[in-house]
This record gives sequence, structure tokens and C-alpha cells, in this order.
Amino acid sequence: MQKLQLMDKYPIYSMVVQKTETNFKSVDAILTHIQALIEAHPIAKYIATFDHYEHTKSIEDCVIDEGILKAKNIIFCFGKQLPNAKILAVRPRSLGVCEFEDRFEMAFLEVPNEKLQVVMTSWVESLKN
Repeated sequence: MQKLQLMDKYPIYSMVVQKTETNFKSVDAILTHIQALIEAHPIAKYIATFDHYEHTKSIEDCVIDEGILKAKNIIFCFGKQLPNAKILAVRPRSLGVCEFEDRFEMAFLEVPNEKLQVVMTSWVESLKN
């Protein structure tokens, strides 16, 4: 798992899993696994799956990295509290999964709650054999 600043402002975590390092064969299989983890979590709530690749492809003059075969986001929320209106800016959560010829890449925005950061990290790391 790698932590980095995307575009010099977004703290994200990213992990690449070679297809030889996982039993998962597709983006959809990965998202089914992650959805089951979300649904088993005591406070997480599954919201939707968004096909980012198809959406972007449908826009005139779109730009898609030529190596990306599929790209989807699973959207969910850990929202146990609403301490103020501003917290909505970082909710709900999203985990993106991209498929390339030889690998999958997962990425998500850093979670403000350290315990839930550990949960999301463990979900992504569970994809490796």
C-alpha cells in the first residue's frame, strides 16, 4: 500500500496487485468481494457501484489512459456521526478499482478516522493471495 499526494492536494492510498498475485479475475469479482466486506461491517453501508470507464468513454473528447481496460468505483459510507455539515465533503467513501492487462490498481482517499483507515487498508490488502 502506498500513500501519496495526488495532484499535490489529495491524500490517497493506492495498491497495485499483479494478476498473478490474486485469485480475483475481474473488476466485478473484486467489487463483489469488497461489497461483502462492506455489508459485513457493523457501521458501513453500501450505496452503489459506478462504472467510471463507461461514463468517461461516453463523453466526447474524453481522455482515458490507454492501458485501462475497466474502471469502477464502489461507493459506501462509514457515517456513524454527523458532527457538523462540513463532514459531508468527505462522505461518502469511494474505492476505485482499475483493470490493466497484467494487474489491478485500487485507490481511495485517506480516511479521517484512523480505525476506519485500517479497515479500508485491510479490505484492499485482502485482494492479494
